[in-house]
Amino acid sequence: MQPLAAIADVFRAERTRVLATVIRLANGDFELAEEAVQEAFAAALARWPSEGTPTEPRGWLITVARHKAIDQIRRNAKLRELVAAAEPELGELAEPVGDDRLRLIFTCCHPALAPEAQVALTLRTLGGLTTEEIARAFLTAPVTMAQRLVRAKSKIRDAGIPYAVPEPDQIAERTATVMAVIYLIFNEGYAATSGDAWIRKDLCHEAIQLGRLLIELLGDDPDPRGLLALMLLHDARRNTRTDERGDLVLLEDQDRARWDRAQIAEALELVPLALRRVGSTYGVEAAIAALHCRAPRSSDTDWPQIALLYAERYRRAPSPIVALNHAVAVAMATGPAAGLALMEPLARALGDYHLWHAARADLLSRLGRNADAARAYRQALGLVGSDPERRFLERRLAQVLE
Repeated sequence: MQPLAAIADVFRAERTRVLATVIRLANGDFELAEEAVQEAFAAALARWPSEGTPTEPRGWLITVARHKAIDQIRRNAKLRELVAAAEPELGELAEPVGDDRLRLIFTCCHPALAPEAQVALTLRTLGGLTTEEIARAFLTAPVTMAQRLVRAKSKIRDAGIPYAVPEPDQIAERTATVMAVIYLIFNEGYAATSGDAWIRKDLCHEAIQLGRLLIELLGDDPDPRGLLALMLLHDARRNTRTDERGDLVLLEDQDRARWDRAQIAEALELVPLALRRVGSTYGVEAAIAALHCRAPRSSDTDWPQIALLYAERYRRAPSPIVALNHAVAVAMATGPAAGLALMEPLARALGDYHLWHAARADLLSRLGRNADAARAYRQALGLVGSDPERRFLERRLAQVLE
């Protein structure tokens, strides 16, 4: 392997571990640690091609970054008084790397931070995405995203948010926040809320990698397994969800032969483990996705079982979106009239949600109520954000107007 390629492999494999440790060694100073790690990798690019890759590249990088951080503190007159306090901590490398990555995850997803800041900081520090990449993924100006990241880091510093794993009595609640952030990242990649691209593969990939990391760090906890299974099952269908023009392809019309069967098989092994925890909403969602992926044809889908699972999902964590999904499943299992009866009471909660109007329009069309369906499609079009979804709804509207 060429030296530069080897260094690139080390960067991909070790960046998060090195950064997580250096943030701890820098007393939770994210900006100082990021700069020190960047300088350490720059030093590797300068020295490893001629000197060879160290036997323990991660340790080499942490040591160099540690010294870079100390040098930066010494150079900064305003922080000179911190040297005495920082040097003892910066000299200790004994704590396990796994604990450092847990600290990093829980700090990035601290409930004191705004949700958009949690997402941005997670992608920046754990995913390794640049500010420009994060901004592009969320259709935000780079300067706006940069400001968001600065504010998040300032909040951590000024509010004294500890760079630490939560206490045992807080771990379950905080883990739920972490998983919610990861799933939010995945969903924005899987079905973008705005823009001309409905699927953003890079965000799906980053979320799945973060899900794997969470399992690695939390051991036997069933919930992260449910989250990873759910993301893998959805992502396995990614390449069939749009056609060559970028237009949407409904689940019932997708080419199932093109689904990623290896990814589905991996996920199916995780689902029973995820369901071991009573109350695991991700496990139930993964079980629903598994039923879709197991069906050889759309007509073979076990809609009655899916409807039951959505009812259970609603019992565990009620929400209007889950109620809408349950109504759709009931419509598929027993007919559009039954589904529409469950859907109509959601008008107050979901009146601003384009998919509620689109789902109503579909059921109204199946019942032959084309005029009502057309009105519902027009309402959905007034709320939709992404261009592929807009084109899909326009086609459906044209069909009911024929």
